[in-house]
Amino acid sequence: MTVNEVQDSITEEFSEFEEWMDKYNLLIEMGRELPVIDPVFKTKDFLIEGCQSKVWLHPEFDGKKIKFTADSDAIITKGIVALLIKVLSDRTPEEIISADLYFIDKIGLRQNLSPTRSNGLLSMVKQIKLYAIAYNAKQKI
Repeated sequence: MTVNEVQDSITEEFSEFEEWMDKYNLLIEMGRELPVIDPVFKTKDFLIEGCQSKVWLHPEFDGKKIKFTADSDAIITKGIVALLIKVLSDRTPEEIISADLYFIDKIGLRQNLSPTRSNGLLSMVKQIKLYAIAYNAKQKI
């Protein structure tokens, strides 16, 4: 599936719910389904700056695609990072860099997060894109 196909499927999944409490429950469930990050990566090196909760994001680059694993100490935040990984993991650096993450607004996520969680979301996206930029540059050396 392409980045946009995954975003469209997420948008469809969230559109099944009218109430934001149900959408939060879906986010929590997605966080529970997030594959467990190896504890060796739960260090300061992989901690995302700008999140009120602790969020660890580990990239693994095989020379073609970047796979991400993550964890958070907050259930909603864990669901948010799970969504981002669902869309952006196992992609080329170019796909990640050029991705327009329209699903965030389409599902109403940004409008329904507290300001601190919204800042955390932006920090997560920024960190994922920074990893992609770094690996993309490394490929060209």
